Amino acid sequence: MEYNTARNHLIMREYGRNIQRMIEYILTIPDREVRQQQVSAVIELMGTLQPHLRNVEDFRHKLWDHLFLVSDFKLDVDSPYPIPTRETLHRKPDRLPYPKKYPRNRHFGKNLELVMDKALKTTDPEMKEGFTQVIGNYMKLAYSNWHKESVHDDAIKSELSNITGGVLQYHPGGAAPSSSSSNLAGGGANYNTQAGEYRASGGSSSKRKQFQQNKFKRNDGGGNSGGGGGKSNKHNKYNKNRNK
Repeated sequence: MEYNTARNHLIMREYGRNIQRMIEYILTIPDREVRQQQVSAVIELMGTLQPHLRNVEDFRHKLWDHLFLVSDFKLDVDSPYPIPTRETLHRKPDRLPYPKKYPRNRHFGKNLELVMDKALKTTDPEMKEGFTQVIGNYMKLAYSNWHKESVHDDAIKSELSNITGGVLQYHPGGAAPSSSSSNLAGGGANYNTQAGEYRASGGSSSKRKQFQQNKFKRNDGGGNSGGGGGKSNKHNKYNKNRNK
């Protein structure tokens, strides 16, 4: 009985021991033409054992590479593809240059620093103002994501001014000229296009407050019929049965 410990090393397990033995036998054939015929038959058999390789582009090229790999690159036959060597198989890839970026403010990252540099180089005042508002809003978002709490706008304004040397001035709330604000509700609410938020006017807020007060008054017991501290007759009936 032959055990695996007594056999030679199985180079490619997906093809099995028999394919490796066939290739080892082909190495012992002295006639080159006979070797070429046997190699063609082994290639067809390897393709049958690995049907998933048919979906791979140029799968026969891969089969020939596996054939030479199993033969330990000792097989002397004609190949329709470039014959691989041991050096090309074990060649180390070229070292990739790792991008080394050293941001001046690591807590904001390199991308925000690039946006700041672009805003500082911009000569258009409207575009520079837009860059400033975007940078300030992103700084607030980054602070909220890392600290799980809100930050005051004055802190963002002071931080951005210190970083840019006072060139970029962040306006809390998106202070914009009156022409950029549009009345969307006919006096009920104003939408600030730069701030991106609704601001309710005094009329709508007072109506909402009055509605909420009336709602609480109806629920406090004074507005319900039946007396008994705001409890209905149905509730009193259940309480009487419970006392019995």
